[in-house]
Amino acid sequence: MGDQLGGNTRDREKGPRCIALVGPFGSGKTTVLEAILARTGAIVRQGSVDQGNTVGDASAEARAHAMSVETNIAGTDYHDDRYTFIDCPGSVEFQSEADGALAVTDLAIVVAEADDKKLPALQTVLRSLEERSIPHLLFINKIDKIRGSFRSLLKTLQPASGVPLVVRQIPIWKNGIATGFIDLALERAHIYQEYATSEVIEIPNDEQAREVEARFEMLEQIADYDDVLMEQLLEDINPERDLVFRDLVNELQAGDICPVFVGAALHGNGIRRLLKALRHEAPGISRTRKRLGLAAQASKDSRLQVLKTWYTAHGGKLSVARVLSGNIAEGDTVTRSDGSQTRVSGVLDLMGLQGTKRGPAGPGDTVALNKLEGVLTGEALTADGTSVKQLGELEIPKPVIAFRVAAKERKDEVKLSEALRRLAEEDPSLHVSYNQDTGETLLEGQGEMHLRVIQERLTNRYSISAETGTPTLPYKETIRQPTRVRGRHKKQSGGHGQFGDVFLDIKPLQRGEGFVFSNTITGGAVPKQYIPSVREGIRDYLSEGPLGFPVVDISVNLSDGSFHSVDSSDQAFRMAGQIAMREGMPVCDPVLLEPICRVEIFCPNDATARINAIVSGRRGQLLGFDARPGWDGWDAVKALMPESEIQDLIIELRSATSGVATFHKTFDHLAEVTGKQAELILQKNGNQAA
Repeated sequence: MGDQLGGNTRDREKGPRCIALVGPFGSGKTTVLEAILARTGAIVRQGSVDQGNTVGDASAEARAHAMSVETNIAGTDYHDDRYTFIDCPGSVEFQSEADGALAVTDLAIVVAEADDKKLPALQTVLRSLEERSIPHLLFINKIDKIRGSFRSLLKTLQPASGVPLVVRQIPIWKNGIATGFIDLALERAHIYQEYATSEVIEIPNDEQAREVEARFEMLEQIADYDDVLMEQLLEDINPERDLVFRDLVNELQAGDICPVFVGAALHGNGIRRLLKALRHEAPGISRTRKRLGLAAQASKDSRLQVLKTWYTAHGGKLSVARVLSGNIAEGDTVTRSDGSQTRVSGVLDLMGLQGTKRGPAGPGDTVALNKLEGVLTGEALTADGTSVKQLGELEIPKPVIAFRVAAKERKDEVKLSEALRRLAEEDPSLHVSYNQDTGETLLEGQGEMHLRVIQERLTNRYSISAETGTPTLPYKETIRQPTRVRGRHKKQSGGHGQFGDVFLDIKPLQRGEGFVFSNTITGGAVPKQYIPSVREGIRDYLSEGPLGFPVVDISVNLSDGSFHSVDSSDQAFRMAGQIAMREGMPVCDPVLLEPICRVEIFCPNDATARINAIVSGRRGQLLGFDARPGWDGWDAVKALMPESEIQDLIIELRSATSGVATFHKTFDHLAEVTGKQAELILQKNGNQAA
């Protein structure tokens, strides 16, 4: 049969396709990409992740950690069809890298392995695809290492999927090792050959009963969407192969089912059959346009969607884009959604980190465009002068950890700012901000490894040595007791002197009321023009109270004072206000305040008890938990926690949940800290006051 999978495939859509490789961390996605490139002739020899010579994961950071830390893109041809494969990171810390790519991909290959510990991670991947209505199939990798029943494995995996997992291939076992597979649609057996095309054989006699049972189960599943097939099964009619393949194609493309294939990418096993399934069954650009809600006339317009932004070491900025319709060429002017325009300096095909110039790109092509200034990941562009709306917003996850960052050398401060801007443009899940209160530049991201990789990129790409550390927490202080205090500033140094004299009533306020200033001056004891200066003097002091932190929730009333007709001035009364506060605040029973956040933690429900213990052990107040809406087998744990306990919380949460837990936090209130905890905070901040 050669490349023919069976059935009428003459109507399959031709043209370039974009295929995403997704799946849990460590499942072998980069190896699958490498095997595909080797078997389609794009590379001479299949590389190895362990040896650090793969097309994907070619960056210094990926090599150092032996893991994908960014999307990797590679194009290849198979039987005169063009494919762009996008290898997406599996770690939850880098999964947002895939968002831009998944928005415009035709189909996703979900790479998984027989590891029930990775089931929650698989569920997050499948759910992301289902929410976007992206057709996808499941490739169970490392089939040579599976021990136990394949049927049991599928029962374990099914709860992670919102649609039926339809088995297309079952392994052939010999002495407990998978030596090949039976294709249930073609009803043929394949025996694996090391780094070579599998050998097609007739189904062995001892496998025939198992094949008949598995094939009937497959037919029953796809018959749920086809009354004709269901009727034939009920009447014990063996359906024609054309009908079976038509249903498999239609139901895959509609997202009704998730077909399951098997193989071992490290040895190239099952890769060619996977490629043939893509060739005959994966949807093309017209179906993707329809999924994205683009009108029929859109196919005549020139439209692109940016799926990744990348700053190269020497070539400047690249915007990787999918051509949804029309054409794009070097020298074309593209229009952004806001109507602004920029010019394409070059069109390139990508093979990992390498770009090769090419001619114009047409519908379905995925290419890199040179130097599109201002253009961001997720933007919709046109090449015909019109502006169009974006195809939805990127789902940028909220940060779960923060580092402060600073250049080790002053000469690198400007370079650091520009480098961080570029890195944040490449990676929308990286938040860069400046804290006015602490004077620190903050990096907020999806995990400790995420921010470590950012620091490594600063060194590797931009030759900037940066120091990172835990951000300074926004502690505050307030008072418990009122007092009345006098502040007198008198100075004589020749000529006009300085004189300011004030009486202040200092009182505590309710939490959250901030700072309130008032005056009850009568008889001109303090002239009106000096009252604002007293207020500014008080404000000067409130930036650092007796415990060393900003003062909040305090009321100060200017009740009396005196002045000198010659020596009084704005500066003198400002100083008098500061003196009064400095003398009065220590006797007002100052107390430390720490920020408390409302936290919602998302985790598999078999880890909920561990999560509760972690929260309690970090001075958290549990508020309860509920089932996470729309997530079978997941809980949402709610709690109030001190922000100081949240800074490295994600590390412990991920450790307790095989790397999948995450959380959201919002500031809730300030709470008093007393006793030993307060002493520790004050000592850490260089203040010995109790």
